[in-house]
Amino acid sequence: MSTALERYSGAHRRRGALTQMLRHTRLRVVTCAVLGGVLMGGCADDGVTTPAVEQSQQPSLQVSTGVATDLGTLGGARSTALGINSNGQVVGESETTSGNEHAFLWQSGQGMQDLGTLGGDMSSATGINTRGEVVGYSFTASGQQHAFLWQSGQGMQDLGTFGGENSSALGINGKGQVVGYSATTSGLVHAFLWQSGEGMQDLGTLGGSESVASGVNREGQVVGTLITAAGQEHAFLWQRGRGMQDLGPLDGGFSGASGINTRGEVVGLLFGVITSWHEHAFLWRRGQGMQDLGDLGGGFSSASGINITGQVVGISRTNLGDGHIERAFLWQSGQGMKDLGTLGGENSGATAINDQGQVVGESQTSAGDFHAVLWP
Repeated sequence: MSTALERYSGAHRRRGALTQMLRHTRLRVVTCAVLGGVLMGGCADDGVTTPAVEQSQQPSLQVSTGVATDLGTLGGARSTALGINSNGQVVGESETTSGNEHAFLWQSGQGMQDLGTLGGDMSSATGINTRGEVVGYSFTASGQQHAFLWQSGQGMQDLGTFGGENSSALGINGKGQVVGYSATTSGLVHAFLWQSGEGMQDLGTLGGSESVASGVNREGQVVGTLITAAGQEHAFLWQRGRGMQDLGPLDGGFSGASGINTRGEVVGLLFGVITSWHEHAFLWRRGQGMQDLGDLGGGFSSASGINITGQVVGISRTNLGDGHIERAFLWQSGQGMKDLGTLGGENSGATAINDQGQVVGESQTSAGDFHAVLWP
C-alpha cells in the first residue's frame, strides 16, 4: 500500500516544485488535481455531516534523537499527521477498520477522533488553528472532492468551489481564514482565501494558468505555488491590497511555498542556481530572498512548515542505506538540519511544527507500517 507521502503522485507526476513538494509534504493532496488533470465532481450545497468517533492506542517509542509518540490509527494499518496547533491538538488522516481513510483529530489523553466525511468514503484533515477549527478535504456522496471546515459540535461544513468540480483546504489561521485551491468553471485550479460570510476569494495567478494556496499566517498573508505565464512553477506570497508577489527564482529553476510564519518568513522547495541545481528546502525572508537549507546527505530536501522562532521542518533524503532513505528534519539557524529519527522503521517525514516546537508527520514503524507521529 502506498504511503501518505507518495500516494497522490504516481501516474500523474510531472516535473517541478508542485510535483516534488506535493509528494513530500502535506500539499501532496493536490498533485492529481493540479498536475494530472483529474479533477472530479462538481458543486454541492453547504451541508454538515456529523462525525463518528473511534479511539486508538497511543504507544510511545524511543528513537535515536529523542522520544517520539506513535499516535496510532483509527483501526487500520496506517495514518499520517498533517497539522498541529499551539495547544498540541493534531490532525491528519488515518485508515479505518473498513479500509477507508478518514480525517482525524488527536488530543493527548483522548486519542484519535474520527471526523467523518461529507457523505463520501474518504476525508483528510490538513490544518487546525488555536480555536480547534479543522480544515481539509472530503469526498461527497456524489464522489466529488470538496474543501471542508470542521467545528466541534457542528461537524463538517462544505466550503464549495469556484464553480468547478473539486476543491481542497490546506491551511487555516487563528481568525478562521482558510486557504487552498478550487477548480474554476474552465477546469483550471486557482488558489482561494475563504472567510465566513464572504465565501471563496480567487487569489489569481499572476497571468499564468493555475495556482494553489498552501499556508496562511495570523496577518492573513498567504503563500503557495503558481504556474507563470511562461509555464514555470514559482512560489508566491499574497497580501491583501498588494496581490501576489512572485518569489522566484529568476534563473530558470522552479520553486513552491508550503508554509509561512507570523513574521512573514516562507518555506518550501527550490531548484535553481542557489541550490546548485538540487531540489532543496528553502527559507525566504523579505529583503534577503531565498536561503538554501541543504539536506541530510542525500541530495534532496523539502520544507513543509515554520514556526514563530524560525524553526523549519520537512523531509530530506539521507546517505543511509542505499541512499533512498528519507527522514523528517528540524532545521534551526546556526545549527542546520537535525534528523528526527523514526518509530523503529527506516523512513519518516515531518509536515508541521507549532510555536512550542512540537513536530508532527509520519514515520515507518518496525513492522513497516506508516503511523502519525508527534516529536516533542
